[in-house]
Amino acid sequence: MTQITSQITSQITPPSRRRFLQATGAMATMAAARLALPAGAWAATPGTPEVTGCTLGYIALTDSAPLIIASEKGLYAKYGMPDVRVEKQASWGATRDNMALGSASGGIDGGHILRPKVHLYSTGSVMQNGQPLAMYTLLNLNEDGQGLSVRQDYADSGVGIDSSPLKEIFAARRAAGEDIPVAMTFPGGTHDLWMRYWLAAGGIDPTRDVDLIVVPPPQMVANMKVGNMEAFCVGEPWNEQLVNQGIGFTAATTGELWARHPEKILGMRADWVDANPNATVALMMAVMEAQMWCDLPENKQEMAEIIGRRQWYNVPVADIVGRIQGQINYGNGRDELRPELAMKFWGRNGETSYPWKSLDAWFVTENKRWGYLPGDLDTAALVNGTNRSDLWLAAAAGLGLTPDFGDSRGVETFFDGKTFDPADPDAYLDAQSIKAMV
Repeated sequence: MTQITSQITSQITPPSRRRFLQATGAMATMAAARLALPAGAWAATPGTPEVTGCTLGYIALTDSAPLIIASEKGLYAKYGMPDVRVEKQASWGATRDNMALGSASGGIDGGHILRPKVHLYSTGSVMQNGQPLAMYTLLNLNEDGQGLSVRQDYADSGVGIDSSPLKEIFAARRAAGEDIPVAMTFPGGTHDLWMRYWLAAGGIDPTRDVDLIVVPPPQMVANMKVGNMEAFCVGEPWNEQLVNQGIGFTAATTGELWARHPEKILGMRADWVDANPNATVALMMAVMEAQMWCDLPENKQEMAEIIGRRQWYNVPVADIVGRIQGQINYGNGRDELRPELAMKFWGRNGETSYPWKSLDAWFVTENKRWGYLPGDLDTAALVNGTNRSDLWLAAAAGLGLTPDFGDSRGVETFFDGKTFDPADPDAYLDAQSIKAMV
């Protein structure tokens, strides 16, 4: 276990209530300031970008494809941003640290990040010394396309969308004094939340019954190969690669837990956006056009060939192309064509790309459930202070689109029958029998 021990991240210590109040108070003030301005004043109309470039980070995960395609297809230059740099990050922890630095200090200005990171950065809960870093959610990069993978040893256990077959197995191992390492990619991030939801729905307490550890996405397959974990949750192409190498199987895709769930975003430092509103809209237009391109079935093969290149992911096309086309080889005897589970980038009229505030509300609420954010945190203030759907609408207008979206996608339903009504998040929390709230 020595290889992975150094990567284990303990449960985040809940930050002080005073610091949270300060951080979320600042977010609420920013949101109120935007509302007080004349209509459209903050929704910058496309104009000459204030700068011609910025530095964006990405992790080698298929959902970063729009940032890469925008670069490869010359879309940043098309919208007046020829000097955009898209740089690979080693881990989500490295992304956080480089975001805190900003490009002026050798870091990044924004990029491909886990959706809850905007809330976790902005409140300071995962930042060094608890120092809040104001961030904005600009657009949703994708829906679905992640996986819950398990060691091949458990292929005959019956575990699938129902995790409960692992309950007695893990309990027996725990009683024998063994560790039960289960991996995700960042505390409070999407993969952590999918893993926790899946386990808890099967009666397995993710805080007490397993040992949640942090492993960077590109290292998941290698660590399972040498026996360092029992299960993991990560985005593609790593679940498909695991199956292709015969090391493990996919118990379920995350789209089976929550159909059309949001995943990664284009997130930016608030100070960069505030200083460069036209450049922000131009950047978004480039990425949104790339999302449209990525969603076309006829482009899937080329997309896999581009992102699989050495300078991007350095992954064989065969480990990428199947699942982006909806062909799911689970690795335990199931091989199904499930187009509804394929990763989505744009959707109808851009509904996949649009950053629905109601979806942010779920992530804040779920992070309250697991103790990463305090239970009495003002969810609406945090969401309104970080979500820039106004800029998305400005970018859409610049592309000649006129979508009519509001703040809410409505009530969301999960595979276990639980529902989340963004108008009543406390009812969702009350319905959860397994949680770790503070």
